Amino acid sequence: MEFINTQIQDLTLIKPSVFGDNRGYFLESFNQEKFSQHIGDVNFVQVNESKSAYGVLRGLHYQKPPYSQAKLVRCIEGKVLDVVVDLRHLSPTYGQHLSFELSGENKHQLFIPRGFAHGFVVLSETAIFSYMVDNKYAPDYDSGIAWNDQDLNIDWQLPVEEIILSEKDKALMPMKETVIPTM
Repeated sequence: MEFINTQIQDLTLIKPSVFGDNRGYFLESFNQEKFSQHIGDVNFVQVNESKSAYGVLRGLHYQKPPYSQAKLVRCIEGKVLDVVVDLRHLSPTYGQHLSFELSGENKHQLFIPRGFAHGFVVLSETAIFSYMVDNKYAPDYDSGIAWNDQDLNIDWQLPVEEIILSEKDKALMPMKETVIPTM
């Protein structure tokens, strides 16, 4: 398992070791000891999974304190463009975003610390996406940023007319019009 630092502090790309043969493959998707050594102590309390069709964009979501969540995300099947936005006010990369291709083929994972907005769009016919979180879902603290925020200028790698959003995500506002709590 390889832990790779990204251009944003504390955001880590994880490349698991994959052992394959004619029967298929085996990989270790999580190892507490290695995770603690490279990331620090995180107590995951819930594992979520979604299946989405091509063009479905989920995000950019975050939970406000005290229910902020760190996440370990991966695409089990299919391919997604995964996007994170740094919302930590004291971070030198506040307001910046990074994108990663996560797929069933590359098996990469992304550790997203607390203080980030997160979203993904499905680039394949369908995708199964899994994420471990370190805090419970708290609907009253759920928030987000518009996927098409002009200041963020995220390249979702799909034509706008092919993007499919939930009603909740359609109503999200740009970052400059959103009160971002101190994270």
